[in-house]
Amino acid sequence: MKKSLYIYNCGDLKRKDNTLRFTTYDDEKRDVPIERISDIYVMSELSFNTKFINFISQYGIPMHFFNYYHFYTGSYYPRESLLSGELLVKQVEHYIDKEKRIVIARKFIEAAAENIYRNLRYYNSRGKDVTEHMRYIEGLKKKIPNAQEIDQLMGIEGNIRKKYYEAWSVIINQEIEFEKRVMHPPDNMINSLISFVNSLIYSKTLTEIYHTQLNPTISYLHEPGSRRYSLCLDLSEIFKPLIGDRLIFSLLNKNQITENSFTRELNFLHLKKEASQLIVNELEKKLQATIMHKDLHRKVSYQYLIRLEAYKLIKHLIGEKEYEGFKMWW
Repeated sequence: MKKSLYIYNCGDLKRKDNTLRFTTYDDEKRDVPIERISDIYVMSELSFNTKFINFISQYGIPMHFFNYYHFYTGSYYPRESLLSGELLVKQVEHYIDKEKRIVIARKFIEAAAENIYRNLRYYNSRGKDVTEHMRYIEGLKKKIPNAQEIDQLMGIEGNIRKKYYEAWSVIINQEIEFEKRVMHPPDNMINSLISFVNSLIYSKTLTEIYHTQLNPTISYLHEPGSRRYSLCLDLSEIFKPLIGDRLIFSLLNKNQITENSFTRELNFLHLKKEASQLIVNELEKKLQATIMHKDLHRKVSYQYLIRLEAYKLIKHLIGEKEYEGFKMWW
């Protein structure tokens, strides 16, 4: 099974025969077979050349870049090999047609809202009283099918997340200061942690979309824009509660991540290297874990669920089967 390659040390990354060779500035070398790599995450200063880029492009390996604060800065997306002009036309058609677009956008929010509700129900059954938050979100969920405009739908989604985030102080065992989501830049450790984990989910989604015929810049809930893969934003809405938020709750409630995991002098903006490595290791464990899929009747990994979501969207676009977003049933 292919795995993600995370690079935390500064150095050079080059092609060495049919492997990737990473050499630190202390001249420590590590060779990784190219066939074992699904994507590369660069968390440090790294040097590479066009020979290396050509090599990973042949194998369809995206690279995702993060800065000193572990904020996502961008991706190298190899030339697409799975091209379909017919599907591209269908993607655009479903964006331009207001009625077709709102149908897909609603499905994204319905799935995300249900997964958020399931998270609350899970912790409520374990002694965390979030019944008031659940009732409020249940009421908002009923408004989703009647939303006729994207802005209206985004407003409902925003109110759901606002109430959901209010429940975090109940769910999380640590004493935290977290009242609302702040992103540019995050203003406390929880917002910094959410930003980092969400950017990893976004990157994982981009990697999975690359292995389909979908164009990642054409989206339905979020507006397509320059310098971003907006379809990843759409699909990752479904998986942030399912994968990202549950990971965050686990890390905090086990005290694997605390205020000491951040640089206090930088207002908790900077996640320390050891903490970042812990998070990505735990995320990889989660992504490789499997569940018995209700429709496929076989075990699939959490990471493969993301690709399956892209496949389901393709079937909807070509008129084969109506799209339904993935919803937790446990």
